[in-house]
Amino acid sequence: MTKKILNIAELQIAAKKFCEKESGHYRSELFGVTDGKAVGTFVEHLFQEYLEQQYDITIGSSANGLDLPSLNTDIKVTSIKQPQSSCPFKDSNQKIYGLGYNLIVFVYQKTDNGRTKKGGLNFLSCSFIESSRTADYQTTTGLLNIINNNGNADDIFAFLIDHQIPSDEVTLMNMAENILRNPPKVGYLTISNALQWRLQYRRIVNMVENIDGITQIVKYSDVNK
Repeated sequence: MTKKILNIAELQIAAKKFCEKESGHYRSELFGVTDGKAVGTFVEHLFQEYLEQQYDITIGSSANGLDLPSLNTDIKVTSIKQPQSSCPFKDSNQKIYGLGYNLIVFVYQKTDNGRTKKGGLNFLSCSFIESSRTADYQTTTGLLNIINNNGNADDIFAFLIDHQIPSDEVTLMNMAENILRNPPKVGYLTISNALQWRLQYRRIVNMVENIDGITQIVKYSDVNK
């Protein structure tokens, strides 16, 4: 049987089915595992295998780039206890204009069954975030407030300095002038400065309104009714 070509719409359908299939499914490989990175890697590979069974796709790797390069999309898996992950730092513009690629974010709650010695995941949230919405929320809303309040490049430059956007002053002034000409869209991640970006997803998980560019494949509010 010829496999279908994977596109964004099919990815979202597959992600929903995957969450339904895996939620409450206990596996011996997960028993006693408390390392979030290990759980995340396990789920990423499991989802990639699930996609490969049904679709004609190219699978990437976290070490070499995006997990789903043909869709310009990276897979993120995180616990509901602290829904966050990291990603490589490319440049400071990512905090303002987005990471440059889409994210599909799986948020789970893990439980162990001591009797069967198996661990299970319940997927409480799954979201697809278009690249244009992967910037930092406070940074983008703050910049847009300045622009909407007749701010100029100096105001934006001061904001970038105050918010410790990682770059030198010459680059930040160039960024300020560009931001004035090309205002960003509101991003919905919380991005912390580090050697890698630290991405936090709680705003996405708790979102109840509909936002263009964000698809809640599994809504946390629905799962927790």
